Amino acid sequence: MGSAFKRFCMQFCCCCCCAADEDDEDEKQPLVPQDPLEYFNREVQKRRDEETNLWSTPGDRSHSERDDDRVLYGLLQARTKTRMGSTGYRRLSVDIEAMRDTRREVREKWKTILENLGFMTEAESLLTVSAGASHDRMRNAPAARAMLQALHTETSIFFSGEPPPERYLFILDRLIYLDIAEDFLAKAKRFFPPTDGSDEETPGLSINLPLLLARVEQAMNGRDDEDGEDESEIEDGNFSDRS
Repeated sequence: MGSAFKRFCMQFCCCCCCAADEDDEDEKQPLVPQDPLEYFNREVQKRRDEETNLWSTPGDRSHSERDDDRVLYGLLQARTKTRMGSTGYRRLSVDIEAMRDTRREVREKWKTILENLGFMTEAESLLTVSAGASHDRMRNAPAARAMLQALHTETSIFFSGEPPPERYLFILDRLIYLDIAEDFLAKAKRFFPPTDGSDEETPGLSINLPLLLARVEQAMNGRDDEDGEDESEIEDGNFSDRS
């Protein structure tokens, strides 16, 4: 297992997550940026944001291909344009953290299984997917996609109200390369069996995308402190017990 993982690190560079993207090499850029410190800070912030937001489609730099990514990105953009400390700002912050919590919950399930399979120290790097992830680099894309669908339909590792996030397609491709994908699927079925439709999701992690889209539009239109009472009628407890 150790040697296979070392070969995987050498070929996929999962720890650095494709820091030197081959596609970017075609772009002619100066060897030394005009402001190296600013460039370094920007790259650090970019990677921190990637890990914080856990984009469902990490290769989509516009965050517009998937509904949940588009909503989260819209919330983040709306918050930057909203007065800090206002009711609208606090509401947006709560919604952003609710979406991030949902994504972290899924990631923790994957981490639990990987650690149970013996990848105690490698789990974090195996679960890291950067914006440089590309389908062209995948070795077993069809098998990974079939397994992703199996996890989506035969387990409760995802919140099944939405399609499974594309980021886990890249992770499954890594697990197939390491020859542990089948074991991972078996553990997922054991640890997170499918649930009945009645109690399919944890109430606190239910996400109402139409409501969040409405809040984004409201904030973008500069109505961050208005209509707070009206929205309470349409939330229906989707983000209950938030503070």
